[in-house]
Amino acid sequence: MSVDELDGSELGTIEYWESSYRREVENYKNHGDVGEIWFDEDSQLRIIGWIMKQVGIAECAPRVLDVGCGNGMFLIELAREGFSYSQLVGVDYSPKAIELASNIAKDQSLDITYSVVDLMDAEKCKFLGSFHIVHDKGTYDAISLCPNDPKEKRAQYLSTVEQLLCDKDSLFIITSCNWTEDELLLSFADKFVKFCTIPTPTFKFGGKVGSVVTSIVFKKRLRFEEINTC
Repeated sequence: MSVDELDGSELGTIEYWESSYRREVENYKNHGDVGEIWFDEDSQLRIIGWIMKQVGIAECAPRVLDVGCGNGMFLIELAREGFSYSQLVGVDYSPKAIELASNIAKDQSLDITYSVVDLMDAEKCKFLGSFHIVHDKGTYDAISLCPNDPKEKRAQYLSTVEQLLCDKDSLFIITSCNWTEDELLLSFADKFVKFCTIPTPTFKFGGKVGSVVTSIVFKKRLRFEEINTC
């Protein structure tokens, strides 16, 4: 059983994101505007709040990787919460996104590492090392909208994320606006098990309850894991 593929879109192309972040770099230089926060700021703060509640700042600071980091604000907020700068890494396949993220962090005196990395390049991703937390807000969605071979790219993405997690207790946190929880569970079943769902705002229409976005925490599928609720 598999999920139906999404229709291809310009949102799944490097050209779209380079053009978008080129404008945001100029806006930041001219007006100090850090740019759009994907899925809105509330979504980002919910994830950070969950991390602080569940993980906190351990004595041995966790390494955190933000895939498709965009303007880098997710890691900047974690740094403000006390996470060690040296343990925070953001990657994006858009050089302009990394330019924007690096400029914002530098201007705020935050020594966070941002690098241009394509998650489809498994060999280059190995040099990133391993992480206790891998975070994705919208990157899996964008890959799913790629006009060319989205199914293969989604499979490569999952293999890359699996390789980037330290061990069975590491967390993969993903927020999606294109896939439901059931679809994500089905697509990720071979490599990951659900740890918990992070509650998101719901709406009711036609007698059915739904969510605008879905946020799920996964762990590696190494053995049977009891599914918890947050």
